[in-house]
Amino acid sequence: MQQKTSFFTNYKRDFVAGLIVFLIALPLCLGIAQASHAPLFSGIVAGIIGGIVIGFFSGSHLSVSGPAAGLTAIVLVALGELDVFSIFLCSVIIAGVVQLLLGFLKAGGIANFIPSSVIEGMLAGIGLTIIIKQVPDAVGYAKNNAAKMFDADDGIVFNFIGTSLHHVQPAAIVIAVTGIGILMLWQTKWFKKVKMLPAGLIVVALGVIINQTFKALAPGMYLDSSHLVSLPVASSVSEFVGQFTFPDFAGFKNIKVWETGVVIAIVASIETLLCVEAADKLDPQKRYTPPNRELKAQGIGNIISGLVGGLPITSVIVRTSANINAGARSKMSTIIHGVLLLICVASIPVVLNLIPKASLAAILIFTGYKLCRPAIFKHMWQGGWTQFVPFIATLIAVVSLDLLKGVGIGLLISIFYILRQNMRIPYYFMRNTYSNGDLVKLTLAQEVSFLNKASIKETLENIPPNTSLIIDAVLTEYIDFDVLDTIREFHDYTAPGKNIKVSLVGFKESYKVPKAVSEKEIIYGLMHTDEVPKRSSGGHKDLLQQLSRDAGNKRSL
Repeated sequence: MQQKTSFFTNYKRDFVAGLIVFLIALPLCLGIAQASHAPLFSGIVAGIIGGIVIGFFSGSHLSVSGPAAGLTAIVLVALGELDVFSIFLCSVIIAGVVQLLLGFLKAGGIANFIPSSVIEGMLAGIGLTIIIKQVPDAVGYAKNNAAKMFDADDGIVFNFIGTSLHHVQPAAIVIAVTGIGILMLWQTKWFKKVKMLPAGLIVVALGVIINQTFKALAPGMYLDSSHLVSLPVASSVSEFVGQFTFPDFAGFKNIKVWETGVVIAIVASIETLLCVEAADKLDPQKRYTPPNRELKAQGIGNIISGLVGGLPITSVIVRTSANINAGARSKMSTIIHGVLLLICVASIPVVLNLIPKASLAAILIFTGYKLCRPAIFKHMWQGGWTQFVPFIATLIAVVSLDLLKGVGIGLLISIFYILRQNMRIPYYFMRNTYSNGDLVKLTLAQEVSFLNKASIKETLENIPPNTSLIIDAVLTEYIDFDVLDTIREFHDYTAPGKNIKVSLVGFKESYKVPKAVSEKEIIYGLMHTDEVPKRSSGGHKDLLQQLSRDAGNKRSL
């Protein structure tokens, strides 16, 4: 009984969210198809399948799938080489089969290896990109930017925005500013209580009313069809069905078709896993999406999309974040958005073609702001350089390059910090000063890899003459061969020449190091009865600084 009540409670929110996502997905589907030089209807087909089919099979509660801007370049090049869209559809089918196999092979866990700083940078970068790319529609520059969400062909960001500001339409600015104002008001305490009035739907409806008012009272300010949603209009059922394209199965004989399919599968899978991971982070209920099930769902969706003339599909963060911000609670919103695409494209495209792009731009700009709001930058800054640098690098790379390259750069920088940190903490030291000499004890970390060789070698070289040294490996599970070789060489050759007494404690028998003198025996030989040693302790850097000072070495560490 509780489950039934919960379903109907969510249905109200999910329907509104599905409606908002539908209005946003509509121009995106058309724009991506246009930028790919594919039939416009193929973008709508991909959106319908992404909503209904993938929405049904997916384990994600909030992610929305459809044609993605990240695949535009791949599709464009493939269509140029294959020349015929029906042959290209074979590549989409192959991509779906590969994704299905990846799901069964449990390859979805790759997303778990991506640091949260990179995910946050990706989200913020996408948010900033959304804002930048929606500026033309918001100011009335009649240019289709929806499909070029991650392209850099417009040059420097400031040039892109500057060009848009030279083609301003006052009506578009009025509609966009009004829409953003409504969305901001809906975030206040009073308007949050008005649950029956979805802000996004009001923004769209008000945009239509404002533009129609300009048409009646000030025709010079009216936004024409170049500034409105543009859908193909079918006059009959047969004409609507005739817009579907079916694959030419002879394309499976073409090796290029197979190569393209594999590339699409890899890129689409990575982008999907990243977007699903981001969706789980944005989910107010913090639910988990099974990645392998998501790959299987995407594979099924792409197979069907290829069979009925659709573009390749991925999970898309723009629509997903809009879905979450619109208040969705379950994947019913995704399915509803797909059903609305199917119904409205088939029945009332003329009505939908009245919606100004500026209204949709307002919704997307506000969605982008939520992804890159100042609080996120503050939070990452407070996490320290190891969090902030990968975050900001990922953000900049996503905006200036594309999604996958941005994430790749962020990962490389994160790996650099991991390696750097690993190299800095190979041991903990304690130094005691006695009347008969000094005792330095190095307690090795749990794991000592080849990355620690340089710091350990440098430390051993700076041990002053006439010192007693204990290297303690009692708590160490693994020591790399190169590090062991360095320790043996120091014990056998370097230490005797500097009159350093070395004792190796706790090393496994398999390491084959010399037997150790006990720590008690060494201390006894260094101190007089009842003597209290002067102690100092710390890590790698602290020890090197102390040893360098004692040796008269003034170089900076």
